[in-house]
Amino acid sequence: MVLLTECLFFIGVRECSAFQEVIYQRALEIEMTDTELRFSREHEMPVYYKHRQIGTRRVDFLVEEVVSVEIKAITQLEDVHLAQAINYLEAYDLEVGLLINFGAKSLQPKRITNKKFKQATQGNPEIKNR
Repeated sequence: MVLLTECLFFIGVRECSAFQEVIYQRALEIEMTDTELRFSREHEMPVYYKHRQIGTRRVDFLVEEVVSVEIKAITQLEDVHLAQAINYLEAYDLEVGLLINFGAKSLQPKRITNKKFKQATQGNPEIKNR
C-alpha cells in the first residue's frame, strides 16, 4: 500500500487538475509498472447473488489482487462516488480500496474499508480464501 500511495502522490505533484480521468489512469499504470506493483487495469469481475452470476463490475485498478483503486478527475467528490467505491469492495469481497480524485485543487485520496468483508453468502467463486 505504501508503494501505491507514493505512486499516487507522485502523479498528483507532477500533474495539474485539468486532465480527464483516463490520463491519470495511464499515468498511474506507468508508475505502478515502474515500481513493479502487480495490478490489473479496468479489472472486470462477475457479481453473484445466491451463487448465480447477475452481472459484472469493472474497477479502474485491482492492485496486488487485494486493493481496488477508483480514479476520478472531478472538482468535488460526492456520496455517489464513495458508494460506487464501496460497492466494488463488497462485490469483489475486498477489505480495502482507494478512491482518488485528481480533479480538485489538491490530490484527494480516500481510503475505504469493506464492513462486509468475507461475506461468504455472496457465492462468488472468483474470491480467494485469505
